[in-house]
Amino acid sequence: MPRLATIALLFAAPFVVASASAAPESKRGNEDLKKYCSGDAVTFCSGMDPDSKEMDACFKKHRAELSENCRRAITAYEATGGK
Repeated sequence: MPRLATIALLFAAPFVVASASAAPESKRGNEDLKKYCSGDAVTFCSGMDPDSKEMDACFKKHRAELSENCRRAITAYEATGGK
C-alpha cells in the first residue's frame, strides 16, 4: 500500500490509527499519541480501520516493538485514563 495512503494518526488504550486519506479520522486519542505513534501505526498496523478492535489488538501485539516515544505516549495516555 502506498505510504501516502497509509499516513496514520495514532492513540492508545485502546490503540487506534486513522489513515489520513484512506479512512475517516479516528475519534479516539490525543495529540501526543498522534505525534509519536504515527510511524509505528504505518509500520505495524497499516490498512486497519483506526477505530477497530483489530487496530487495538495490533498495537497490543507489537507493544514491545514500538518506538520508545510511542510507548511513552501510550503509557502517559493510559495513566490519565485515556484523556
